Amino acid sequence: MRATSPASAQTLAVHTARDVGEPDVRPVIGRAAVAAAVAGNALEFYDFVIYAYFAVYIGRAFFPVGGEFGSLLLAAATFGVGFFTRPLGAVLIGALADRAGRKPAMILTVALITFGTLGMAATPSYASIGIAAPIIVVACRLLQGLALGGEVGPATALLVEAAPPNRRALYASWQLASQGIAVAVGGLLGVAVSILLPAEDLAAWGWRIPFVISIALVPVALKIRRSLPETFEARTERSTAEVVGGLMKSHRRYVVLGVLMVLSASVASQIGNYMTTYAIQTLHLPATLAQTSALVGGVMTFAFGLVGGWLCDWRGRKIVLIAPRVALTLLIVPMFWWLGAMPGAISFLTVTAVLAALTAMSAAASIVVIPELLPAGFRSIGVSLVYAIGTTLFGGTTQFVVTGLLAWTHNPNAPAWYLAATSVVSLVAIWLLPETRGTDISE
Repeated sequence: MRATSPASAQTLAVHTARDVGEPDVRPVIGRAAVAAAVAGNALEFYDFVIYAYFAVYIGRAFFPVGGEFGSLLLAAATFGVGFFTRPLGAVLIGALADRAGRKPAMILTVALITFGTLGMAATPSYASIGIAAPIIVVACRLLQGLALGGEVGPATALLVEAAPPNRRALYASWQLASQGIAVAVGGLLGVAVSILLPAEDLAAWGWRIPFVISIALVPVALKIRRSLPETFEARTERSTAEVVGGLMKSHRRYVVLGVLMVLSASVASQIGNYMTTYAIQTLHLPATLAQTSALVGGVMTFAFGLVGGWLCDWRGRKIVLIAPRVALTLLIVPMFWWLGAMPGAISFLTVTAVLAALTAMSAAASIVVIPELLPAGFRSIGVSLVYAIGTTLFGGTTQFVVTGLLAWTHNPNAPAWYLAATSVVSLVAIWLLPETRGTDISE
């Protein structure tokens, strides 16, 4: 990607799609605008997933329920609660982006998630304020979910619309890569906090540090998002109901198949986030090693997300959707069996890396397919709904389901079997979707 001047970045022209094989197509936006588009996304995913990394400690602080899995189950359930406002955020903010433009919607989501993160960082423990503590935490999770549900659609639509036709997947894959950055930074901070603080301090207050750090970065995210160019100029007077109704009337099939397509990626991503808890609770590995898995997973998501985007532009979307998902379906159960039989740094980090890499490649393809299938007037709401419904129904319940399966079956391979089953469903949906490489999205 080549940088453009500030003036040219602010005055975007609607491009005409060209042949995918055209050798040198100048990007419509440069590196600075791409960074601005994904910076807020990275911040929001960091805030959202950091909860998963510290679920053990959050459960003990806010949900003091008896039993080995009691507080952890409630913490996992509260993590899932944040997913259930994603569809509402998708509808309200996704439709706003298809009515008023991508930029105002993206500024709104950063502001919303700030309040949710502030609450998570500042809420006293159950021991200090009683039942008010878990109530506040649940409210913060709901607000974070609302913001994140409305984030993905506008940001992805902007990247796809601003990209050269032969690099749309690579541009869109930066959405996923930015999530990898968020995971890696969260993992790095988790490792640092675990090393620097005694176990007692980590459980008492140390887990709050990453939330406080993210709050300090909010002014930066807001400033760079205000400088974003706008890629959707066709402002309309449609209501939110008209936008959603039009999408479901004309493009219902793509929405349904899209939800099933992201099913396995949502489950795989959340199992990846759960690996920290799995290492501590099930494998009884040191907390420092457990947090290192988040760093490894984030780096692999960043690298292989971009690899997946590049391969999509080179070879097509469907092959990149299918091949990594088939490989993960076949490998996940043997990998978890190996991990359970020989728990340690090598097995644990290898499984984490392979899970993150294969998931990222497939997810990079999925993030560009839906916007390429939809017209501009329904692009943001379509991507938002597919993502929000898929992650709510499947990603939002994964940690609770996996924790429950482990507690009830005492089978350490339960997460792998669950992922393998959902992957089969996604592969069927992917097979039914058309190839979108080279699609003209200018109309």
